[in-house]
Amino acid sequence: MHPNLTQLGIPDTSLISRYTLRQEAQVDVLKIYFHKQKGELFAKSLKFKYPRQRKNIRINNQSGQYKETTEISPSLTQVMTELNQITQHKELSPADVKHKILSDLRHLERVVAGKIAEIEADLEKLK
Repeated sequence: MHPNLTQLGIPDTSLISRYTLRQEAQVDVLKIYFHKQKGELFAKSLKFKYPRQRKNIRINNQSGQYKETTEISPSLTQVMTELNQITQHKELSPADVKHKILSDLRHLERVVAGKIAEIEADLEKLK
C-alpha cells in the first residue's frame, strides 16, 4: 500500500506517529517518528537524507543569465505523500509542538556550534 516507505525499510506503517523535514545545506533530512512501544524509554525514529536537486533557472530572457537553485527530490516528495496519508488525521498536541520546537532549537545549536568550530579550525590553519 505504501511502496516508497516499504523501500525505506518500514514494513508496518501503522507504527508511524509523525515526521519532520528540515534542510541542511544541500540536503533534505526526513525524520520519521514511531509510536513509543510498551517498555521503551524513548520512541524510535529513523533519519533519511535526500540530496537536493540542482536546477538552473533563466533570470533574464534577453541576456540569457541563469541562476542555480535547488529543489526537493522527487523521491522524497513521493515518500512525503505517503507519510501525509498516514499522519493526516493526527494533530500534534501543544506539548508535542513545544517538544518539536525545543528539539529543533537544540539541533540548530549543535549545527551552529559545529560550523563555528569548523570556521575557527580553518582560521587556525591560516596562521
